[in-house]
Amino acid sequence: MRPTFKAFQQTETPSPRQGESWNGGRTLDIESIYPLPKPPPARGSEFQAGFTLVEMVVVITIVGILAAGAALFIRNPTQAFIDSENRANLTDRADTALRRMASDIRNALPNSVRATTNGVNSFIEFVPVKAAGRYRASAGSSLADNPLDFDHVASAADPETFDVLGAKVNVDAGDQLVIYNLGIVGSDVYENTANSNRHTLETTGLLGTLSFSGGTFPLASPSSRFFVVSTPVSYVCDMANNVLLRYSGYAIQANQPTTVAALNGLGTARILANGLTTCQVNYVPGVLQRSGVITINLGFTQDVATVTLMHQVNVVNSP
Repeated sequence: MRPTFKAFQQTETPSPRQGESWNGGRTLDIESIYPLPKPPPARGSEFQAGFTLVEMVVVITIVGILAAGAALFIRNPTQAFIDSENRANLTDRADTALRRMASDIRNALPNSVRATTNGVNSFIEFVPVKAAGRYRASAGSSLADNPLDFDHVASAADPETFDVLGAKVNVDAGDQLVIYNLGIVGSDVYENTANSNRHTLETTGLLGTLSFSGGTFPLASPSSRFFVVSTPVSYVCDMANNVLLRYSGYAIQANQPTTVAALNGLGTARILANGLTTCQVNYVPGVLQRSGVITINLGFTQDVATVTLMHQVNVVNSP
């Protein structure tokens, strides 16, 4: 019950005597004039707020249904983005490997490319050109002219020398001289005979006069061209391990190595690409040995993304 107070107003009713009650005046609610603060709510179930376990389960169920519906719209675009990224990465890997191979192959000695297939593995070998130029084929008006003598049987004690026409060439230790390589018997860089068209250079450095030993050259070049070479290079599709390998630093072999084990015993291997699903290398020498074409197919797979690239390299075989 709220407290009440009586306000009194002077009336004609006389003041009460001692011991009497006052019946005059009018009763006022003091809270209507000066509101009092309300007391805190009583502790009871009718004053408590919150939710029940059933309500919580219903909310969780509704949120789960909404999330599952949203996931259906998000999943496909997200997967498409991931696949696109994977294809871009695979394409970059394949393109890098193909460009490296093409750069090496274009620098191959004319008619030195040889390719073979052993089971699912493909092998391609060639001899890179380190330097090239033209030799003096005949003496001119100067007494100092030094032409190449094809009749002189050169040896280490009596090497053959000749002038380089044009810019000097750089020769390193172990480099060899090749003239008019046709890729046939008697004019094949892979032959290891005294009358082959590949002989050892005797001097090193930046030279305007070359000196070689090891016999004579069987054939002269119609355009007086010579090539300086070192060691061969092989590319191998090793599908047992799904890798593309590059071998270098081994001596020229009469027969092409056609197994990974044989090449491992000869040179140093470097992985050019891994994760291959397809790897094929084919070589078509071309008509009259003037130009050939190497076709390379590389395939990669990552998750559900698959990329297959085909690249053709033109090989100039004019010696």
